[in-house]
Amino acid sequence: MHPLTGELYRPDLESRAGPDDHDDLRLWLRLLTCCNLIEGDIRSRLRIDFETTLPRFDLMAQLLRVPEGMKMSELSRHMMVTNGNITGITDQLEKEGLVERLKVASDRRSSIIRLTPKGKRAFKKMADAHEHWIQGLFSGLSDKSRKALFDALGELKLLAQTRLAARD
Repeated sequence: MHPLTGELYRPDLESRAGPDDHDDLRLWLRLLTCCNLIEGDIRSRLRIDFETTLPRFDLMAQLLRVPEGMKMSELSRHMMVTNGNITGITDQLEKEGLVERLKVASDRRSSIIRLTPKGKRAFKKMADAHEHWIQGLFSGLSDKSRKALFDALGELKLLAQTRLAARD
């Protein structure tokens, strides 16, 4: 319950900021809060509607983009997680017949992971639902607001990439 209104209240990252905090900090916390809310909704829907997880969905999305398959190390790099995480997810998906492992002739220690036809069909259903969920979440924004947000985030992305590259 909210201490002032008595309404159901769920504190989020943005609620940590006070009116005296710098605008950049408040903006950062709002951005994180939005990301967390949307990601939480997607995770929940994937679990309820498809009995799957966001990491499994992400791995299948990566594989769909590369029909010939990818090495585990490539998947790990693209998804920014450890090889161990990729192995665990791949093991589950392989047991369900959604992915297959193919040995690399030139390197017996490596495997190529790719979606099976069953995996492609399952992912298509999930991806279609995912797109519908995202459209629903953003449907309250006007075209003008959506474009302004897209442009502002593009500007922020470029600025962050430039500043981070300068540090290296």
